[in-house]
Amino acid sequence: MEAFHPDDVAQALDRVAFDRHAGFHDGVRAYQRHPYLRPREQSRKDIPVIWEDGSTCVYDYGAITPKKDQQPGKIVLLVPSLVNRGYILDLNEKRSFARYLAKCGYRPLLVEWGYPGMDEANFGLDDYIAARLVTILQDVADMNGGPVPMIGYCMGGVLALAATLLDPAQVSRLVLLATPWDFMAAGPTQSRIAAAFAPSLPHMLAIHDTLPVDVLQSLFASLDPFMIGEKFRRFEKMAPDSAKAHDFVALEDWLNDGVPLTRRVSVDCLIGWYVENKPAKGEWQIDGIDINPADLSCPVLAVIPENDRIVPPESAQALFDAFPEDLRTELHPSSGHIGMMVGSRAEKSTWEPVVNWLGQ
Repeated sequence: MEAFHPDDVAQALDRVAFDRHAGFHDGVRAYQRHPYLRPREQSRKDIPVIWEDGSTCVYDYGAITPKKDQQPGKIVLLVPSLVNRGYILDLNEKRSFARYLAKCGYRPLLVEWGYPGMDEANFGLDDYIAARLVTILQDVADMNGGPVPMIGYCMGGVLALAATLLDPAQVSRLVLLATPWDFMAAGPTQSRIAAAFAPSLPHMLAIHDTLPVDVLQSLFASLDPFMIGEKFRRFEKMAPDSAKAHDFVALEDWLNDGVPLTRRVSVDCLIGWYVENKPAKGEWQIDGIDINPADLSCPVLAVIPENDRIVPPESAQALFDAFPEDLRTELHPSSGHIGMMVGSRAEKSTWEPVVNWLGQ
């Protein structure tokens, strides 16, 4: 650096910064102008709703299972996170875990939690799990004529695990996809972010009925702040009519279509999980019952993506390690948190191994 004049270095850095910002700006504008539109739920006539309560419903992807492959007793229940829409498991025709399961002869039932309404205004995790999810599970098992496999993704995996421990007779097998447990296992970064945010949480919840989506997005973005600029700069270079561009917009639309959390769920998760680390400490209860992975009585597959920045592999690994040794199986796809479900290698690295395990 001594060979360069400080003014030249400053000008070069300014040019790089300007180019990076311009690329980010152009990428965002290209995304906003892109013609791709995902059909809204009411227009998805090929996927009927078979269960509803308040804002929550269950979509029946068995309606698209090829008739020659349809078999009784092959229901599988899919449980997404509360903070994102469930259609990450049915992003589009090519990037759809739910439709893949249907093609494999299963009858996938996808829970869509929906936006909290009047019925859910005072809901905590106890209500979503012990009341709503366990009720869905019982009704689905009745439809199936016996216990069903359940697959939970991210936070949905934590919900699915708790529901399984509350009513183990209804679950034959459990699949946990990128499911967190020990929120300190990968270091204090996530807990520090949540702790820094915690003092403002009571004031924010006193103003809003729910924790706004923008706040949640900011918290997740802070885990990898440079990623946002990088992905839009990459998008700006894509051909707008390419499959890659369409997949990017579909995924970005899903990311921006988040779901606010109720007051009690916000405290349960952001404080109880991220700050106090109650699950890993054995202090987390639902409906007065300890949620202890060691109490699981059905086979469990933990899918732990190696490059996950949302749920560090160490956090998910801690959950796997807590399960009974004779019941647990682990899978480590070389992918990230979202790529494991909708990436170009998702079918080979995640979907296919999960289906193979379900069939054992």
